[in-house]
Amino acid sequence: MNKTILGVGVILGLTAIVLGAFGAHGLEKLVSTENVETFTTGVTYQMYHALFLLFLGSMNFIPASSKKTIFYLIVAGVLLFSGSIYTLATNELTAFDFKKIAILTPIGGGLLIFGWILLGIRIFRQRV
Repeated sequence: MNKTILGVGVILGLTAIVLGAFGAHGLEKLVSTENVETFTTGVTYQMYHALFLLFLGSMNFIPASSKKTIFYLIVAGVLLFSGSIYTLATNELTAFDFKKIAILTPIGGGLLIFGWILLGIRIFRQRV
């Protein structure tokens, strides 16, 4: 499981860099400055959680079952939170109105928060 967590962390980090470059150099010509800033927020949170997964995958004192649960919460949270932010920021470029599914952003944010809480609980319950 650690290899999977680390691999997904690397993939999220890599795609955050690619999306960040796109947002900084390609998107600015297509959408408003406000939407570029919104897009950047999605990239920032994706990168934070890529690093989170690298940290989680490197921890050997957290039980595998807890790691698995935290991993799924964070991955689902990034997909819903950052993914919905990307679609909302580029909404004017598509025919579909992504504002109809904007509820995914706070759901994803809630999953990220819950993943952090669960990690904190597992860390503080460990005997050193």
